[in-house]
Parts: sequence; C-alpha cells; structure tokens
Amino acid sequence: MSDKRLPSTGPGRPKDQAKRLAILEAAKTLFMRNGYEGSSMDAIAAEAGVSKLTVYNHFTDKETLFSAAVKSKCEEQLPELFFDLPDGASLEKVLLNIGRGFVQLINSRESVELLRVMVTLATTDPTLGQLFFNAGPQRVLNELEGLLRKAASQGKLQIDNPHNAAEHFLSLLKGGCNFRLLVGCCSAPTVEEEASHVAEVVQLFLRAYRTGP
Repeated sequence: MSDKRLPSTGPGRPKDQAKRLAILEAAKTLFMRNGYEGSSMDAIAAEAGVSKLTVYNHFTDKETLFSAAVKSKCEEQLPELFFDLPDGASLEKVLLNIGRGFVQLINSRESVELLRVMVTLATTDPTLGQLFFNAGPQRVLNELEGLLRKAASQGKLQIDNPHNAAEHFLSLLKGGCNFRLLVGCCSAPTVEEEASHVAEVVQLFLRAYRTGP
C-alpha cells in the first residue's frame, strides 16, 4: 500500500523547515489531484523540488506524510488559538470564530476534493480513512469538546455530554450545503451566506445549552 521506508541520515541532524513546508504543500496538492495511490513519494519529492531521501527524512513513510498533510490543511483555517476560551471571553464570539473557520475549511475546494478522495479510498483501504479522520475531523472534535468542557466548568453552558454536544455543533455547521457540495449539486456559498449560516447555528446551539434565562 505504501512506499517502503528509507533509513534516516542519522540522529541529531537538523531538518530544513523550508523543505518540510515545501514537501507538505506538494503532498497536499498531489494527494488531492491524484489520490493517495496515485501520489508516489517520488512524485511528491519532484513536486517539492527535493530528493526522495529528504522526503523520508522528514516524514518516514507515505502514511505519516498523508496524515501530516491533512493536519496541515486543517491548521490553515482552524489554528488552535481559535479553541481558546480565556476567562471573561465571550463564548458566543469564540463559537462564531470557530464556526466561520470550520465552514470555510469544509466548503473549500481543496477540502471537498480531499473528502471525495477519502470516500473512494475507504472502500479499498479503511486504514487510510482512519488516518484521515484522526488527523483532521477527530482533532477538531477533540479541541471543540475541550472548549465546551471549559465553558461548562465556567458556568456558561449546561452540558451533560460535551462530546455529543461538540458533534451536534459541527453537524449543524456542515448542514445540507456541504453534502450538496460533495455531490456536485451546488456552488460554494458566498462569504455572506456562510456568515449568516454560522450565526444561526451558534444561536441555536446556545439556546440548547446555555445556562440561565
């Protein structure tokens, strides 16, 4: 399924971060363009302008590189800072920021193409589906669950099951639009349409879980 591992150049040797970023960008481009099986480590190295050995020195094997590429794509629009809830911060504003970032991420052309690739791969190799889920959706779910737990501990929300509540919020954000995008039934929403949808979802979520009148 994957290219064989190559030996590293030895412990302690510093890695060139510029080359690592170039490899990640090349991997994201090729995985989405050609799929997992259609993207060899040789092709990714050529796209990044580095040697195949350099790719292996940074990422060990293709599964590791694929996982890192998915995580990198998520971090482009959902940095961990978005999941911070400082004392005294407006929970509504935090959820709006998360919602806007999440909707922009899942509705982007790159994310839609990547998910289509993963649906195809899942029928032949469930392991890759698990890699994708752990690197992307699971990480977002875990971060949001942690934030909701903190909000509940501060008395801002009343939640018996933060994990389920996090899933509810993300599912509401996806809505029907994202599914229509995946099957090619509509064009991507405008920034204004996304903002309106996110605001509606946040209000619905807060009405369900916020404490007080």
